[in-house]
Amino acid sequence: MFLLSKDLVFPPVHLADKDGLLAIGGDLSLERLLLAYKSGIFPWYNSGEPIIWYSPNLRMVLFPKDLKISKSMKQIIRKNEYKITFNQNFKAVISNCKTIKRDGQGGTWITDEMQDAYLKLHEKGIAKSVEVWLENELVGGLYGIDLGAVFCGESMFSKISNTSKLAFIYLVQKLEKENYKLIDCQVYNPHLESLGADEISREEFLKFLK
Repeated sequence: MFLLSKDLVFPPVHLADKDGLLAIGGDLSLERLLLAYKSGIFPWYNSGEPIIWYSPNLRMVLFPKDLKISKSMKQIIRKNEYKITFNQNFKAVISNCKTIKRDGQGGTWITDEMQDAYLKLHEKGIAKSVEVWLENELVGGLYGIDLGAVFCGESMFSKISNTSKLAFIYLVQKLEKENYKLIDCQVYNPHLESLGADEISREEFLKFLK
């Protein structure tokens, strides 16, 4: 593990350990976060811990053409009960991702410091969100980092079952129309695997970033 200084630099990602842990320290400045994502690195740590940076060797990604929509999700889409918006209430989305209770988790990895950093990225047009509404209530959504041809998903939430999946499906369909190469899902997740995501090597992932 490498200890970062104030210099805006990361060690080569192939030096990460078997769990993908690469470095510790540094800051969450806009410049450092952008450099991290463009280099295949992301921050992931808990409140009270120093900033920890990861670059896993197996990267969970979804190629838009591989999106799988189950019969039950197709039924939900056909019912047209929900309104989907893009980038209309980023602050509310990240706040819900931060505070929503999740099975098997005692807390959140979205610290106050991280929330503030991503709000600044949003103000610069880099961090973006998808919102799912039932009437006028925000019931699901997701946010991530938009690198132009690659969208790096960060977190999602549901107040009603399947609304985070709905946000993800609409995002993927939108990005496919805009010729994005892939959606970065970071690490293995059975929820995303059911939607068509799969693991590729870090080396292959970095080629898409370039």
